[in-house]
Amino acid sequence: MGLLDGKNIVITGVLTDASLAFGVARIAREEGATIALTGAGRALKLTQRTARKLGDDIDVYELDVTVPEHGVNVREALADKWGHVDGVLHAVGFAPEACLGDDFLGATWEDVAVAMHISAYSLKALADAFLPLMSEGGSFVGLDFDNRQAWPAYNWMGVAKSALQSVSRYLAKEVGPLGIRSNLIAAGPIKTMAAKSIPGFALFEDSWAERAPLGWDVSNSEPVARSCVAMLSDWFPATTGEIIHVDGGYHAMGA
Repeated sequence: MGLLDGKNIVITGVLTDASLAFGVARIAREEGATIALTGAGRALKLTQRTARKLGDDIDVYELDVTVPEHGVNVREALADKWGHVDGVLHAVGFAPEACLGDDFLGATWEDVAVAMHISAYSLKALADAFLPLMSEGGSFVGLDFDNRQAWPAYNWMGVAKSALQSVSRYLAKEVGPLGIRSNLIAAGPIKTMAAKSIPGFALFEDSWAERAPLGWDVSNSEPVARSCVAMLSDWFPATTGEIIHVDGGYHAMGA
């Protein structure tokens, strides 16, 4: 019996088979879940192509988190197909180039607003889309990068991650009485398409494995994926508003 037997799970953020969300989708399938993927814009075809690596029966829906109508459309499609949704993976994030790099003060509000909308407010947008299908309870799980400290080059994306953490806590407060949980997985750095867009990402790669007491492999997304699947399951029924660190213990070390 799998952890997600009988569960219907919506997974955002699959671009390639190196995506953290792809690892979650793969293990969720292995653990018995029925899954659907979402993609947006020019990346939608990439998501559709990558979905075939998971199986021929994977539906892919268009869902741009900045377009409320997309959420309505996906909800209606899944209401007809599944009837209910048990879990949602939030793996959505984007910041314009001006928000990353060495010049924190150079970003305009217009740039920052895009980062905040897509990377933080989007969790609320997913809740708007799928809460009506979660009458039996469920779980929102988001992929995070802990921003309690300022990181080289991460800049406004780090600020957006701090906002995402706050959104998750307030969502947990709002939906807890409905039997729905909201948690984040603070992942260590993994070589993904998103990571390649961060200037100075190599600084994380070079130091993480040395400082993390359990070690860290930037090419292995499975520890993060397994943790997401666990949080999507019923095995953490009283955990919500939490940030689970899956980073080899890096966050706990002072030096």
